[in-house]
Amino acid sequence: MSTSALPRRVVVTGATGKLGRAVVAHLRAVGVDVLAVDRAGGRDPRDVAGEFLLVDLTDYGQVVEAFTGGADEHAGGVDAIVHLAAVPAPGLMSNATTFANNSAATYNVFAAARAAGIKRVVWASSETVLGLPFDTPPPYAPVDEEYAPRPESTYSLNKALEEEMARHFCRWDPELVMVGLRFSNVMDVEDYAPFPSFDADPRLRRWNLWGYIDARDGAQAVERALAHDQPGADVFVIANADTVMTRSSASLMAEIYPGVEIRKELGEHETLLSIDKARRVLGYEPRHSWRDHVGQV
Repeated sequence: MSTSALPRRVVVTGATGKLGRAVVAHLRAVGVDVLAVDRAGGRDPRDVAGEFLLVDLTDYGQVVEAFTGGADEHAGGVDAIVHLAAVPAPGLMSNATTFANNSAATYNVFAAARAAGIKRVVWASSETVLGLPFDTPPPYAPVDEEYAPRPESTYSLNKALEEEMARHFCRWDPELVMVGLRFSNVMDVEDYAPFPSFDADPRLRRWNLWGYIDARDGAQAVERALAHDQPGADVFVIANADTVMTRSSASLMAEIYPGVEIRKELGEHETLLSIDKARRVLGYEPRHSWRDHVGQV
């Protein structure tokens, strides 16, 4: 694992989202100076704890100002970017609107970081590039980063293109470190109460192989990615170590995807979204489980 000290000052986009809130709090808790950025409609930045700036990421000029200290009352000297802002899922807006927003925002973040001389970018890719909602069975399980992206929605298509874009930005500038985190379905503690009901029909959550990510573990993954100092673009699946089900992972695959190759001996509730690479390269290790917050199952 190649790591370095955490950056001193970091911009976090999408800072008011579920994952963004956890990331901002976590980074501040470990001593990182965070400029939180979002486009929360009509929100007064003074209502947000800590340093906050309203930015429309589809406007390149605003992004450059945010990254270089051009906005009044906000210092420059940014060392890294954590880009989480996006229309967060398929079906929330029209396809064209989702693509126009997410593609422009990510290009502007990548390009502005490069123009500002910022050499470290961590961004939210997505589990969806693995082939979600898995109406077409996965090629094998646990799924990992070794097969080519298989986007099945406009949202996922954009995430796949972001990963390709990052590779070319790093080709243009060999000193860039760009880490894409393929986050699973983000959950807060209050989201865990319904989990036991999923057992009634395993097909309800087959769309992402019964995966999830606790927002706190997502924030830990961001911290680990910020400490990664290997130049170039790389991507990592980020999920929790277990599934959302009380049934064994092996039995779920046998019932729902009986023809899919299982490439390792599975632990009882082991995630089917492989986090082996994130563990090996980033030192990521989930610390939370929904089972800690819902009656023993």
